[in-house]
Amino acid sequence: MAGILAWFWNERFWLPHNVTWADLKNTEEATFPQAEDLYLAFPLAFCIFMVRLIFERFVAKPCAIALNIQANGPQIAPPNAILEKVFTAITKHPDEKRLEGLSKQLDWDVRSIQRWFRQRRNQEKPSTLTRFCESMWRFSFYLYVFTYGVRFLKKAWSDPWLWNTRHCWYNYPYQPLTTDLHYYYILELSFYWSLMFSQFTDIKRKDFGIMFLHHLVCIFLITFSYVNNMARVGTLVLCLHDSADALLEAAKMANYAKFQKMCDLLFVMFAVVFITTRLGIFPLWVLNTTLFESWEIVGPYPSWWVFNLLLLLIQGLNCFWSYLIVKIACKAVSRGKVSKDDRSDIESSSDEEDSEPPGKNAHTATTTNGTSGTNGYLLTGSCSMDD
Repeated sequence: MAGILAWFWNERFWLPHNVTWADLKNTEEATFPQAEDLYLAFPLAFCIFMVRLIFERFVAKPCAIALNIQANGPQIAPPNAILEKVFTAITKHPDEKRLEGLSKQLDWDVRSIQRWFRQRRNQEKPSTLTRFCESMWRFSFYLYVFTYGVRFLKKAWSDPWLWNTRHCWYNYPYQPLTTDLHYYYILELSFYWSLMFSQFTDIKRKDFGIMFLHHLVCIFLITFSYVNNMARVGTLVLCLHDSADALLEAAKMANYAKFQKMCDLLFVMFAVVFITTRLGIFPLWVLNTTLFESWEIVGPYPSWWVFNLLLLLIQGLNCFWSYLIVKIACKAVSRGKVSKDDRSDIESSSDEEDSEPPGKNAHTATTTNGTSGTNGYLLTGSCSMDD
């Protein structure tokens, strides 16, 4: 075990040339990041999860009820043993050939069978109230942590590294760790650890894998930048990426409460902030200093490469999400309101269609998704920004 730990904490991987762990030991004059500090994130992540449960039940839920948000979930599919067997044992998305066979077997029209499968897929999905509570918790946390980050940077207002990023690398890695910066890092790391575990019980969405990758990369980035004392530039990364999150959750809450104009306004604000910070400021300001200024002042070393590769991966995810945002914005321009997010967890169907009883009617020309060629994302109401 000692050999494995010695290999893992090899100074030539983590630290610049001619720097050792002994050089970064805490002294009476200065405090530096220590790897063992990160263990605090695990009990704190559990505490954050428990606070979330309490918040959602005693704060978010009463707010949702006050806004007349109901706990009713999607419409439940009528019991049918044959269709249930196909759904559970064969496929949740029957193709056209199977739909034709079931239509003849049950004496139902194809459209009614498509509707049954859509309702059956949706009925296990969470209610609007549940989604509102989750969004309100995330909004509250994102707002708090972003406010804290801004307050920390405001304290560092007179420090040159905030305005001239080259100072992030002068005297690196012998830059003292402040109490505020330590708290900020541990809080962010704890939150992402809590998301890693709660994601398996949270509302499932189509980008589950991408979000899981995002949380994992964030944990690695926070850990790497803390251990090798890249905390200054790490703070800039965290604060930039926190700036838009609260606006997204606020827009989702407005959507669930059916405040259409507020939803549209918040979404526009979110889109502007997101694209400006993640496609503009982040690559031009942060990636520029981590890739080029640090190379010039400090020089590359193994963990430097890993850190920058993770930052580039985050930027790739930023580009992907920006594409989705632009796609929603284009739909909004053409339809007059923000349409359903392509990552939505609930499939759409018109009220008229859902009210039709199953029967032997003429076959309707629809797609296998049962939404007349809209690929499951009909615009059926106010904006939907399901994360």
